[in-house]
Amino acid sequence: MKTSNPSLRLFAGAALLACTAANAPDYALKPQRIADGVFWFEGVDEHFTRSNGGNIANTGFIVGRDGVVVIDTGPSKLYGQQMRAQIDKASGGKPIAEVLITHAHPDHFLGNQAFAGAPIEALPATVTTITQQGETLSANLYRLVGAWMQGTEVRAPTPLAQTGERSIAGRRLRLIALTGHTESDLVVFDEASGTLFAGDLVFFHRAATTPNADIAHWLASLDQLQKIDFRQLVPGHGPIVHGPEAIAETRAYLSWLRDSLKQAAANGLDMVEVMNAPIPERFRKLAVVDEEHTRSVSHLYPKLEIEALPPAK
Repeated sequence: MKTSNPSLRLFAGAALLACTAANAPDYALKPQRIADGVFWFEGVDEHFTRSNGGNIANTGFIVGRDGVVVIDTGPSKLYGQQMRAQIDKASGGKPIAEVLITHAHPDHFLGNQAFAGAPIEALPATVTTITQQGETLSANLYRLVGAWMQGTEVRAPTPLAQTGERSIAGRRLRLIALTGHTESDLVVFDEASGTLFAGDLVFFHRAATTPNADIAHWLASLDQLQKIDFRQLVPGHGPIVHGPEAIAETRAYLSWLRDSLKQAAANGLDMVEVMNAPIPERFRKLAVVDEEHTRSVSHLYPKLEIEALPPAK
């Protein structure tokens, strides 16, 4: 729009700015209180899209006497910034004492930029993966969600110096190193509230993702989580639970996936046949199950096919 009238030019510029602001990406994050000092942000049960901006994972924070502990930072710089703003409101402006990254998938660590100045830590293998593959993971996510990723840069955590019982910001936490969803999965248990942040070792009402999975190790980790006397569990994806149902659902899906793929390999089925095989009705209710099953076949089946080959004579 061009005009020689200064007033009209000013009006047009203001209108353009208003339009741009109205269309600016906004995750509309709202922390939900779980227990005294414990909050979470719930992601949507979808794949990465340009409409959800990659906001598909759960993140959280714990407000202690002396500061705040953050668990995962989301899929982008913008998410991290909006997350931090909400944390400041909920905590009354307490400092960020520590950021804990549960594992090296992009929806969990690409908001790290927003927490510059605070210690950001993860298990050593997670740090290695982010350092080596972070740029590729970020670029892949940018292709999927677009403008939400603007300005996002990879900020690798530093290796977690200590797991087990720790006091952070006056809050007693148990940091537990496990494996299975990836080669390095951190779980955070808040002793005071009985809240277990399980990361992506637990999915609920959503099919599990397996690009870096070792199902045998994953099932063993679920056994360890089952032994924890939690009062509420925050899965990596899906709603909070107060009992064993999310662990049980994840275990059942992974067990079926493992057994069905092994049987298919033993029967000599090709990958397309396995992808088109029916999914049991008990898992049909899981969000994005068709897509995740297809991805899991592509990730896991080639190795099983090789293992099923008869030994060379």
